[in-house]
Amino acid sequence: MSRFQDKIAVVTGGSSGIGETIARKLAEEGAVVHVVASGSLAKAQAVASSIVASGGRAEGVVADVRDSEALKTLCAGIIVEHGRIDIWVNAAGLFLASPAGDTESDILDKMIDTNVKGTWNGVQAVVPHMKAAGGGKILNFSSVAGLTAFKGFAIYSASKAAIAMMTKVLGAELAPFNINVNAIAPGNTETPMNEAMRNDPSQAAILDAMNAMTPSNHTFSKPEEIAAAALFLVSSEARPMHGSILLADEGISAAIG
Repeated sequence: MSRFQDKIAVVTGGSSGIGETIARKLAEEGAVVHVVASGSLAKAQAVASSIVASGGRAEGVVADVRDSEALKTLCAGIIVEHGRIDIWVNAAGLFLASPAGDTESDILDKMIDTNVKGTWNGVQAVVPHMKAAGGGKILNFSSVAGLTAFKGFAIYSASKAAIAMMTKVLGAELAPFNINVNAIAPGNTETPMNEAMRNDPSQAAILDAMNAMTPSNHTFSKPEEIAAAALFLVSSEARPMHGSILLADEGISAAIG
């Protein structure tokens, strides 16, 4: 039997990037996956339809992670349909530069609302149901940028550092309820978010600098590689792990440190 056979899973940010890959991999291993997009139902349904066409089970839904009531409503509907939520992945996120003295005033709110409040809203929505069911798995997304300083990204880095500490606190707080809360901290990962940069000749100097700071010679990890680590953290194999931050950054932070 597959690791996630008949598990009920929710993946926010599941319509693209790492979140989409996690949703697909969970479905491949037998989970019933709810692919959550914050704004585009069409994008969520496209991913879900592709999963179904491949023999998996999935549903595309819209719920803005910045809206706590939207996530509570989402959870309530899943509970009515399935009776429980086994896995919750907080993969929705926003990555924007924030150079000091030259950052638009709304950048702070955008990233804090999505990255920090969005993760917290997901936890708030699902934890009561997991407690009632006797346990569950919650996966958050920090970043190497939340553990190591990167010039020009103060707000993003602060938001991901907040997720790391939130995960540690929740890991300890919810462990007595058989709820595992852990996080993965990726480095640079090949996603649609950075596709333009990876293919833009004018960005060659930046890419050269990224290459130079990456010990593994793999400047961008594959989404499938990050998803593999993520699936471990929401599996029964990670039962002893509570509040852990799994770093998957191609050695960047080790080299800097």
